[in-house]
Amino acid sequence: MTLITAKWNLDDYHQMIESGLLDDRSLELINGEIIQMPPEGIAHSFYCRGTAKYLRQVLGDRAEISEAHPIMIPNDSEPEPDIAILRTPDTLYQHRHPLPADVFWLIEIANTTLVKDLGVKRDLYALAGIPEYWVMNLQTLKLIVFRDLHHNRYQSELCLTSGMISPLAFPDISITIR
Repeated sequence: MTLITAKWNLDDYHQMIESGLLDDRSLELINGEIIQMPPEGIAHSFYCRGTAKYLRQVLGDRAEISEAHPIMIPNDSEPEPDIAILRTPDTLYQHRHPLPADVFWLIEIANTTLVKDLGVKRDLYALAGIPEYWVMNLQTLKLIVFRDLHHNRYQSELCLTSGMISPLAFPDISITIR
């Protein structure tokens, strides 16, 4: 017998959230499946807070820095990237979650979620048209940068351990890898 997984759409997912059915659970909707997120480790928390703080200093009022909040992707996905660098003003998100067109770039901080972040999430973000995606690999202390979207796939993958990088959306800004 073949098992068939029930798929959920964004409306279903939002109704479950509003009803309280998913309270006290760390979940995200990916390609119609509700995925349990692992507990946040100490290193993950440290790097997430530090990176968000650093980006707020570097970018100032040029972008909103969102930490672990949903973005809405039309193909029945509502991931919660560790850091989303979004268009301003923040009032855009008063009545809706950010959409792919609102995203400058996304950052996932990966330790136990590395396979998901380099696989299904990379593909999801590329398919949604997110122009740039960074994965901070805490296991190797490398920053993996995906860019150059073409036919819903990132064509460029950079692995960096030091130096500076300029995000595509802000080529005049240099961000330290360390």
